[in-house]
Amino acid sequence: MKNGNIDLGNIGPQLTAYGRKIGAYKAFIFFLAVASLYGFILWRINAFSNAPASVSEEQAQTTAQPRIDPATITKIQSLQDNSVSVQTLFDSARNNPFQE
Repeated sequence: MKNGNIDLGNIGPQLTAYGRKIGAYKAFIFFLAVASLYGFILWRINAFSNAPASVSEEQAQTTAQPRIDPATITKIQSLQDNSVSVQTLFDSARNNPFQE
């Protein structure tokens, strides 16, 4: 091997010798592989969590909130005051908004 010629018959025993040397460090190599994988996953999670907003998300934030006309509010309140059944409907909706 020192003279630059490759002897194919000598590769098998050399690989076996390297395998024995590396075999002593199997646990350490496994730990490094798992730690590297864990670090890579944490790095990608951090990269995705700090990603800039897309155009659609920016447009959603700039969309104007719907507004209710004050005249409509006063009309609903006057209807509520005049009708007992509507008043109980509003009260039940305030107490439990998820009940149908």
